Amino acid sequence: MTRERATGRETFYDCVYAFVRGVPAGRVVTYGQVALELGSPAAARAVGYALHFLPGDSDVPWWRVVNAGGGISLRGRGEAAEAQRRLLEGEGVAFGREGAIDLRRYRWIPPGPG
Repeated sequence: MTRERATGRETFYDCVYAFVRGVPAGRVVTYGQVALELGSPAAARAVGYALHFLPGDSDVPWWRVVNAGGGISLRGRGEAAEAQRRLLEGEGVAFGREGAIDLRRYRWIPPGPG
């Protein structure tokens, strides 16, 4: 996918946002899962960049994207990491003692074709 908007084509970031908007409350996906679903299995880091650059008033539920271990991956942790945890817990997602989410329980798998 091109990053060029002038052609009217969706950018990779647009595709990330559309996919993440489809993740239901109380469920999570991983950065790598989003990349794989979008046909770019090596682009997990780009998914993170896309979410990092969301405007503050975005409707994309960025907090539903976690790392491959079910953890929160915000640099420096701090308030943003705490906000992500609060948002997920508010949706009923539980964290284990080590601070990770049980992906077998909470991972969202989008419905397949047909």
